[in-house]
Amino acid sequence: MKSVALLFLVVICGMGGFGQKLKPKKRSNGEEISFRTKAKDACTMSMSGDEEMKLRIECKNQDKSYWCEFTGKPAVCRPFRKNPKIYWNQIAVELRKLPHACESTQVLKATMCQKAPPDAEMKQIAAGMGLEDLTNQEKSVQKMLASTKGVGKGSVKKMGKPPVSPLIKPAQHGQGSVNETEAMKLAREHCWESLHGFCSYIIGIFRG
Repeated sequence: MKSVALLFLVVICGMGGFGQKLKPKKRSNGEEISFRTKAKDACTMSMSGDEEMKLRIECKNQDKSYWCEFTGKPAVCRPFRKNPKIYWNQIAVELRKLPHACESTQVLKATMCQKAPPDAEMKQIAAGMGLEDLTNQEKSVQKMLASTKGVGKGSVKKMGKPPVSPLIKPAQHGQGSVNETEAMKLAREHCWESLHGFCSYIIGIFRG
C-alpha cells in the first residue's frame, strides 16, 4: 500500500514538472501601449516578431496623423528576456518626452538595456504621414506655387521681355541648379523636415 502511494506521488510530481516546462515564456507580441507626446499627440505603439522585433507607432492630433516603424533584436538584452513589458514601457516613457514621436528618433533604447549590444537598439526603418495629411500638404504646396508664379508673371509684364534674335538661343546655364535650390528652400519653409525631399521633388515638377 505504501509503495502504491509513493508511486502515485511520483506520478503527480512528474506531471507538475511537465506542466512547468510547457509554461509559455513572457511575450509582448500583439500588445499595444498608448501614450501622449509633449505636443499632446495621441499615439499607440504595437509590437510584433520574435528574435527580430518590429515596433510600429501611430499618432493623431486634430488635423494631422503620422506613423513610423522600428526594428531591432531587444532579446539580446537579458533584462528584456526577463520582463519585456518593462522594456516597452520605458520606450514609451522616452517617447512621451518628445513633441513628435517619429521625428528625431532614429534609434530607441530602453534604460534597462543601456549596456546591451547595439543589436538591442530599435532602429527606425520607415516613417510617413496619413493619406489625408499628404493631400493637404500637396494642396498647400500647389497653392504656394500658384502664388509665386502669379508674382513672377506680374513682374515680367511690368518690365517687358527683351527681344531675342531667332539665331541666338537664350542661355540655360545654371538654370537647373537654381530651380533645385529654390525648390529645396520652399520645401524647408512649408514642409516637415522629414518630407523636405518629397516636397522639393513636387515643387520641382510644378516649376518645370
